[in-house]
Amino acid sequence: MTDPKAESFKYDDVIVRNFLIATITWGAIAFLAGLLAALQLASHHFNFNLEWLTFGRLRPLHTNAAIFAFAGNTIFGGIYYSTQRLCKTRMFNDTLSKLHFWGWQLIIVLAAVTLPLGITQSKEYAELEWPIDILIAVVWIIFGTNVIGTCVKRRVSHLYAGIWFYLATIVTVAVLHVVNSLELPVSFVQSYPVFAGAQDALVQWWYGHNAVAFFLTTPFLGLMYYYVPKVAQRPIYSYRMSIVHFWSLVFIYIWAGPHHLLNTALPEWAQTLGMVFSVMLWAPSWAGMLNGLLTLRGVWYKVRQEPILKFFVAALTFYGMSTFEGPLLSIKSVSALGHYTDWIIGHVHSGALGWNGLLGFGMIYYLVPKLWKTELYSKRWANYHFWLALIGIILYVVSMWTAGITQGLMLNEVTPEGQLAYPDFIETLVKIIPLYWVRAIGGAMYIAGYVFLIVNVVKTVKSAKAPVQDEETSFVPEVVQKSSSWHRNLEALPVSMLILSLLGILVGSVLEILPTFYAQSFVPKTVKTVPYSALEIQGRDIYIREGCYVCHSQMIRPMLAETLRYGAPSTLEESIYDRPFQWGSKRTGPDVARLGGKYPDLWHLKHMKDPRSTSAGSIMPNYAWLEEAKIRYDQLPKKIRVMQALGVPYPDGYDEKSIELAKAQAKEVAENLKLEGGFTTDYSQNEIVALIAYLQRLGKMDSDQPMLKKEE
Repeated sequence: MTDPKAESFKYDDVIVRNFLIATITWGAIAFLAGLLAALQLASHHFNFNLEWLTFGRLRPLHTNAAIFAFAGNTIFGGIYYSTQRLCKTRMFNDTLSKLHFWGWQLIIVLAAVTLPLGITQSKEYAELEWPIDILIAVVWIIFGTNVIGTCVKRRVSHLYAGIWFYLATIVTVAVLHVVNSLELPVSFVQSYPVFAGAQDALVQWWYGHNAVAFFLTTPFLGLMYYYVPKVAQRPIYSYRMSIVHFWSLVFIYIWAGPHHLLNTALPEWAQTLGMVFSVMLWAPSWAGMLNGLLTLRGVWYKVRQEPILKFFVAALTFYGMSTFEGPLLSIKSVSALGHYTDWIIGHVHSGALGWNGLLGFGMIYYLVPKLWKTELYSKRWANYHFWLALIGIILYVVSMWTAGITQGLMLNEVTPEGQLAYPDFIETLVKIIPLYWVRAIGGAMYIAGYVFLIVNVVKTVKSAKAPVQDEETSFVPEVVQKSSSWHRNLEALPVSMLILSLLGILVGSVLEILPTFYAQSFVPKTVKTVPYSALEIQGRDIYIREGCYVCHSQMIRPMLAETLRYGAPSTLEESIYDRPFQWGSKRTGPDVARLGGKYPDLWHLKHMKDPRSTSAGSIMPNYAWLEEAKIRYDQLPKKIRVMQALGVPYPDGYDEKSIELAKAQAKEVAENLKLEGGFTTDYSQNEIVALIAYLQRLGKMDSDQPMLKKEE
């Protein structure tokens, strides 16, 4: 007999189905882009000499597609399904759900268009330009409002653990995105960050690390807390462990960003702080992994029978491996070996392909039959998918571990006579090319498994016998009762949990970032860095547009091998006018912080046109189009004025003379090319001279350009 107090309602399953379809579609694109990028590193021929398809432009497209398109839609689909069931109510507002879905897909399409065109801010996981940043903020607010509103109107008395992680994700990602996206527009497709140099580096990696933490970790942990017990038909192992896991993760994670900047020019206190809190992350991370795995106690036999549980168990295992490896790499001595190498790439993909990918696949296999009210077409195919994906991940990760450690050891090896054992960077690159092919094979296997998922899902959907309807249910609203447990009472207050999560992440954020507003105080008063000339700014923007930052760093670390190879360690003051900073996160090519004056202008021309002509064995793409593309001199006055507004000390009137001065400097470079190359071509109007001017300035704090020379 139906309880007269029961309220009947329908879940909004249309929005979940839409997000799942988007997940599967964008996932295919993200994985294929990743495979092509892997092939480009194995052989430069896979760049196809296409301006919009070079590795420097494809790599950020791949990362954005994997994180925000595939993982993002996975998160949203999983959250919309589980939140409704956990709160026993329909989503707060159907219109908000639709706006969220279509707004997010629009963001992805805009990223897919702008990044190949070279419209980028060059900041890891935050490459999209300011109009898209605003759209992201608006869509995220819509999403947050919808979830919070659903929690407020719930029919249950308390919020389940999964929702705690959803709420922390909503508030933290909003703070991270807004702060890291503070910028002044130059045009509709370009802007310069408010922060510069070391401050920009710290803010960016506060964002970058916590984008991994609060976009690729906390929401997936929330999904784990819901879907693993559901499939296993067991309660989560430990309620108390989930409390410790959640609050310690929220508080500690936010401090760990500086571990991406160990052994750099970042002040030592910030590096040490990031390292200490990163090591502390071992405890809460493994608590979460164990809470998930121990949920299966007594039902391990189901793992052999149920492919969905195979995906979940492997995902949790990779989560444990990644969260062990992350703190390990955050120790300064280990970072000295692994940073800037492919070890980091292996680490990142262990989490992305193993933790996020496998958990997402398991969730898709669980949801599709339920949403289309039918049986999964083939468990055998799901098992094929699992083993192909698992073997592919292992090949990928082990090859990158091997490549990274090999490269790190070779680059840091010094002979007893105090000389570099491998003075030419290319020597280390050539040694690991075979491992790049192994990575590509592993990626291809991962994609082959994904094909099984796509076909399996399509056939499952086609097998549905009736038109799909939203699930209808009824539930008697629970009355909130006071408990002796403080946390149990807190779970009845979603807004309070949101506020406490915000306070938890603000403590570390403020204490780490606020001192960087006084970064100039760390610079000796006797030092005066001269800003880039107008032409050098234009060249720097070309450098960023072409994605050169993806493979080259501008940060010489204070280690013997690095100083022997590149010169004196980089200092804080050298990058105080760099917007955005260019310290780099990977070296597929050598560091360029001291490149200025090392080679003649003609060398740079040849190097950009055909890198193999100057560096045998290089895998760098050709950039021949820079010889033809024209410099946009008309943009320079606006760029200078924006820089002045941001505090760069250009002299009065420099913006008005910027075009004239840039053309004069371009003429000098063009004349050098004529003299050195013995040809008659005039390059003074072409982008290659602007890029050369920028590269020749690197490592020089002074300038010989009119109006910028230091006073004698």
